[in-house]
Amino acid sequence: MQILNNGFYKINDAKCFIKSKFYPFKRAKKEYFKYEFYLGIGGNIGEVKKNFQKLFQKINKDKRFFINSTSPILLNKAFGYTKQNDFLNAIIRIQTSKSPNEVLKLMQHFEICFKRKRSFKNAPRTLDLDILYFNTKVRKNKNLIIPHPGAEKRISVIIPLGIMLKE
Repeated sequence: MQILNNGFYKINDAKCFIKSKFYPFKRAKKEYFKYEFYLGIGGNIGEVKKNFQKLFQKINKDKRFFINSTSPILLNKAFGYTKQNDFLNAIIRIQTSKSPNEVLKLMQHFEICFKRKRSFKNAPRTLDLDILYFNTKVRKNKNLIIPHPGAEKRISVIIPLGIMLKE
């Protein structure tokens, strides 16, 4: 993605939107959860769209979470390491009463369930889960940085999140 002189983004890396059963999705918030966070999801290995569906169902069944809404799925070019397949990306807005560090551990567990391998930075993956924003919290430790570094510069976040917040 490229930022032009006038401050606008050139969005040549975004290819198209894909709709599915749970993307996009929206329902009213629950009042009894303490926090809300935005989870970025992505992948480019295997049946990614099916993985997104299964992830939605897995999170939705977990009483520690309440899915409030999701974005449509965006097909976009890989960044960082570009010699790989295009990615599917989406955003899920989730309510929880768990702390950011507890949520991180649970999301890493979900990645393992979907056979995520961390072979090198920006490597191809079955499922990538990133906590993008967590209420108004700011965190910076060796395991977790909130807001997620680069979230405000990535087309894979900007476009799906913009559409989700617009609705």
